[in-house]
Amino acid sequence: MGSQELEEEELVQMVRDFIESESPSSPSFSSSQGLGTFNQQPNYLTLQEILGSVEDTEDEVHQKILKYLRNKNTAWKTTNLKKWLVMRLRMDGYDASLCRTSWVTTYNCPGGDYEYIDIMMDNDENGGVGRLIIDIDFKSQFELARPTTSYAQLTDTLPCIFVGCETKLNKIISILCTAAKQSLKESGLHVPPWRGTNYMQSKWLSDHCQKVQPIPRISSNNS
Repeated sequence: MGSQELEEEELVQMVRDFIESESPSSPSFSSSQGLGTFNQQPNYLTLQEILGSVEDTEDEVHQKILKYLRNKNTAWKTTNLKKWLVMRLRMDGYDASLCRTSWVTTYNCPGGDYEYIDIMMDNDENGGVGRLIIDIDFKSQFELARPTTSYAQLTDTLPCIFVGCETKLNKIISILCTAAKQSLKESGLHVPPWRGTNYMQSKWLSDHCQKVQPIPRISSNNS
């Protein structure tokens, strides 16, 4: 079995564990059970406020994805879970695409590539189009080896499945990258460039984004 297949199996298992552990009454973007007074740190409270501010469209898409993953057993056998989710979203009428970003090495940011989902949404307020970013492997992107207690509290708050606009994502990246730098320094570890804000922003917000050729949108009454 190749490394890509192993990574896909690990992702599938992680998402399955998240689905099984999430209760219907829990907030869509929060995992704040068992909070103590330690969690009153400013970064934590700010992150909670950002994650707790959920637009109707964000919640709608998030609940759709959870429903797909709960009900479609064959999803766990697919060779690419993200492609399957794009197909399912488009069947329900969403303008969804699989996005593959790539960026070159600069003096403060090593090159790399990443893959996630986005949905182009109509924006009634100004007549434009808004963009929702969906990442089913979001939380793990911010994990550190030997994190401080304060940083672990922040990452524990992050959702496994992220659905949100670019502005919200940028705020989360800023908070977590700053906290990661502090955590690494306090642990006596070098701060690698791939933990910097520029690198993390490039994963989801790079100008070099290739969208996979979308499949024809299929209307479906099966949700």
